[in-house]
Amino acid sequence: MKNKNRLQARHYKFNIDWILTIILVIALVLYGYGIWKTGSANDFYTSAITSMTQSFKNFWYASFDPAGYITVDKPPIALWFMAISANIFGVSNFSVVLPSVLFGVGSVYLMYRLIKPKFGKNAGRIAAFVMTITPIVVADSRTNNMDATLVYFLLLSLWMLQKAVDKKNIFWLMGSFALIGFSFNIKMLQAFMIVPAMLLFYWIASKTNWKQKTIHTVLAMISLVVLTLAWPLSVDMTSANNRPYEGGSEHNSVMELAFGYNGTQRLLGQTTGTGGTFKGMGNQKSKNNNKQTNNNQPTPPNMSKNKQQKNNMKMPGGNKPAGMKNGGAPGGGGGGSIFNIGTAGPLRLFQSALGPQISWLLPFAIIGMLASYIVYADPRRKWYQTTEKQKQIVLWTGWLVLVGGFFSVASFFHPYYTIMLAPAIAALSGIGLMGMLKALKVFNRKDIRFYFLPLAIAVTAMLQAWYVSSYYSWLTILILVIGIATSLGIIFIRSKKIIKNVIVAGLITIAIAPSFWSMTPTIAKTSDAIPSAGPDLLTSHGNQGGIGNGSVNNNLLKFLQKNQGNAKYLFATADSGTAAPYIIKTKKAVMAMGGFNGTDPAMTLSKFKQLVKSGQVKYYLDGGKSGSTNSSIVNWIKKHGKKVSAKTYGDTSTSSNKQGHFGNNKKTRMPNQRMPSKSSNHQMNGGPQNSSETLYDLSNIYK
Repeated sequence: MKNKNRLQARHYKFNIDWILTIILVIALVLYGYGIWKTGSANDFYTSAITSMTQSFKNFWYASFDPAGYITVDKPPIALWFMAISANIFGVSNFSVVLPSVLFGVGSVYLMYRLIKPKFGKNAGRIAAFVMTITPIVVADSRTNNMDATLVYFLLLSLWMLQKAVDKKNIFWLMGSFALIGFSFNIKMLQAFMIVPAMLLFYWIASKTNWKQKTIHTVLAMISLVVLTLAWPLSVDMTSANNRPYEGGSEHNSVMELAFGYNGTQRLLGQTTGTGGTFKGMGNQKSKNNNKQTNNNQPTPPNMSKNKQQKNNMKMPGGNKPAGMKNGGAPGGGGGGSIFNIGTAGPLRLFQSALGPQISWLLPFAIIGMLASYIVYADPRRKWYQTTEKQKQIVLWTGWLVLVGGFFSVASFFHPYYTIMLAPAIAALSGIGLMGMLKALKVFNRKDIRFYFLPLAIAVTAMLQAWYVSSYYSWLTILILVIGIATSLGIIFIRSKKIIKNVIVAGLITIAIAPSFWSMTPTIAKTSDAIPSAGPDLLTSHGNQGGIGNGSVNNNLLKFLQKNQGNAKYLFATADSGTAAPYIIKTKKAVMAMGGFNGTDPAMTLSKFKQLVKSGQVKYYLDGGKSGSTNSSIVNWIKKHGKKVSAKTYGDTSTSSNKQGHFGNNKKTRMPNQRMPSKSSNHQMNGGPQNSSETLYDLSNIYK
């Protein structure tokens, strides 16, 4: 008997789900292939990682620059993982993106682990697969942004929550909510979106009495608050003289950053960090053509607003992949504008601005959610007495409604933030498919519940056909014809064997387009600062240079290094976009006076004068973007500083040498911007210095 038990234990231990293994391998390839060839990802964060590897102080505060002058505008935890990776492998695109790749694959595995125990292997596999082929999940997991890391820890907190319910264990519950607090320090209030759904689930699913639930909830919230505030309070309670300025805040405070720029402004509209108010971003309509435009969007670093608006109206030109129609997707199947978030309202997630990134299977998930909730009901119970499976559906529906509701009305976010919806869509797709298949078996054609699956396939196929219509006419027709045909086949065909094949054909059909869209960042080998997916990437190759100008003028750099002397900073400049590539390339301190977009009030004129007088700052590089906060400093520099002629450091019309961060000579563009012509390529990779870029020598002002 003992030997038999041992054999059973060994069999259980090595019982590998090979289908899941294949899905995980697909995820690893999609998320990780070619990341070592893609430049420096989001150079804003790569610069911080470069600085964080140089001292514990920089590591703890997530300092943007090696001198610890200013931080990035996010908390440090996701960057901690990246900095550890960079310490092991050296700073490179591979090392800074590797944690996101691993967390992305980990999220796929957690989807399986969350769904399988209650709904079976097939539901878990479908959920994992849908998570894998969601385009924005792939794009996000190939960057050093925080989103893939955040999603992983939110899913881990749900796994612990389910353990708490199943085991009736308060410590699992406290750990679950502590992880939400931990996740707050990845991307702040975004982590709190799912907390109401978690609380609702615990109260309806826990088998303890209401008094115990109350006590447990209080303890869980205490653990959430403690983990949430531990790092922010440690920063805010530290003297400003002993730490970097908190980038993105108006008063050098993490708490202000969390509840302002990264909090209420995401919902109501951005009022800081860009030098102006931008309410209703992406919600305006042009008076001229009454079509959706973005007339009030903030200006990205190193790009004039007029130029940005012009680029937003363009679709990537040049050669299209075979079969692609001219013009591209209306909302940018390659991601669209970095601020194009469509028109606020209940259908925003289905619009072309956001839909091609996240919503391919959203109709399937919604219909599947309704179907499975009905199918998994116990007819012997009253309507409010939910079954165990229904409680799980409530949890994922809560996630979908809360996060989807936010993105439907919010005024300030990037399209790639919608990765937050991916777990709920994946879970409800897996659960819903099993529920709809059960409905086909249990109910006959006279029962309306029989029609859930054919309806889900047909509606999903029609939405997908619209998304691909601006790119591939043949794919539009294929999806429509097969999708509708399989739906009708499920309804009218009587043979169970044939119906099975028809269902498989229908499911494959609605998986084709999102699968291809998810492959585009991998095929294009992108690791973009503003990640996106879509056929546009196959010709434009993404936003390789980061958020700024993404280049280093090597002649200028040699001049600065030769003449830096004992100065603390290689040079000062207005914003992080100009500073980042130089920090990454040299690992030296460059002062971004106004932080990310040049508008943080981190520097005063009197303080800057002292730095110049003491010799800590000898040069100022004017990249053509000063930001309203630092205009007085820039005016003083222009009045008293000495312009350095480009010829002084050998930058002539024939000999400038600008290179990408790691010497890749990557061309840089904002998403949805046309790639430069041959003449403009000359200016970016070997042509004359940017006419808006001027170097000032400040060393003789006080002599």
